[in-house]
Amino acid sequence: MRIAFLSAHSCPVGQLGTKDTGGMSVYIRELACQLGKLGHQIDIFTRVHDPADPLMENLNPYTRLIHFPMGGNESIAKLDLFHHIPEFTESLVRFRNSQNLKYDLIFSHYWLSGLAGREVQVHWQVPHLIMFHTLGSIKNSLGIGYKEPDLRIYTETELARSAQRVIAATEREKSALVDVYGVPENHIAVVPCGVNLQTFQPIDRTIARHQVNLPDKIKIVLYAGRIEALKGIDRLLNAFAELPDTSSTRLLIIGGSTDNDPELKKLKSLACRLGIADSVSFLGAVKHEIMPSFYNAADVCVVPSHYESFGLVALEALACGTPVVATNVGVLRKIIQPGLAGYVIPERTAEGLADRIRTVLERPQRNQCHAQSIRATVNQYAWSAIAARINNEFQKVLTEYHTC
Repeated sequence: MRIAFLSAHSCPVGQLGTKDTGGMSVYIRELACQLGKLGHQIDIFTRVHDPADPLMENLNPYTRLIHFPMGGNESIAKLDLFHHIPEFTESLVRFRNSQNLKYDLIFSHYWLSGLAGREVQVHWQVPHLIMFHTLGSIKNSLGIGYKEPDLRIYTETELARSAQRVIAATEREKSALVDVYGVPENHIAVVPCGVNLQTFQPIDRTIARHQVNLPDKIKIVLYAGRIEALKGIDRLLNAFAELPDTSSTRLLIIGGSTDNDPELKKLKSLACRLGIADSVSFLGAVKHEIMPSFYNAADVCVVPSHYESFGLVALEALACGTPVVATNVGVLRKIIQPGLAGYVIPERTAEGLADRIRTVLERPQRNQCHAQSIRATVNQYAWSAIAARINNEFQKVLTEYHTC
């Protein structure tokens, strides 16, 4: 099949950990690669984010990335892109016509892309699938960070009901789609996210620390992800401050784009007030290919989020054999085996995080046997297995669509 992936606001090859680039970009890139190995041709359509972006580039023999100058080349706030979706849609139609292509499926990612996907479906007469990655109604229910506009909630509802299939990463997300958005259960397929088991695997901790210039004789606590209130980094800082000896322990915070970011400034100020500024390193965004070294260098990876649609960072850390302490978000309670692979805390408090981080740090340094045991808990999430399940949904949708 030839499949159109739509990712209007976030480029799959953008710098991870920055404002609008995170797990969704990893998902699109890795899934497209694996679907290509199954014999499909994937075109990923996104917006130009840099004037130097080529119109079209090959990511691998099966996958092309196509950039459209939606709203010009300058930075545009994510919500403001809503007004430029018609331009993005027109570019999609023109591209297909100019290349004389026929797509068999449209797979939209996030609600903004879904608007374009729904529109071109009318022109192309093919099934439209959508994955939201996060849901505005869930974010608003938490009351943390900025409030998602009613426009997003309304649009998500309409898209979820009109698409031929909604792909949800967890049963929790499926329940929200049914209970809050009124989507029929048989229109939703639950397929988890995956992890690249070739890229993320255990290596010797001493070697890993040498690769990222970290000393060997301290304990390392790691956070990786975007810098925003919903990620609960303030809670992690408070938890870190409760550890018995922060002078011999270092907290690494990976993610974020500029020092002028208001959330980053708040976190740095909080670290100072807590008296732990000398033990906390804000490293900014790190290239994805370097992350295995950081995961292996860490004694524990922490996911302190208020909300995760899945929890890819935890999956990557576990694949490297690094234990994870997390709040009960996404699918982490199902993934993290208590004791062996870390802990999921039932109460989302700094005290709960601190207690479990302390438990992991007090254990003897893990050896390769222990690391491999942790890794074995996520073998089922290899991208090849996830792509096979997504491919199965594609086939079902095509059959249903053409039968109707």
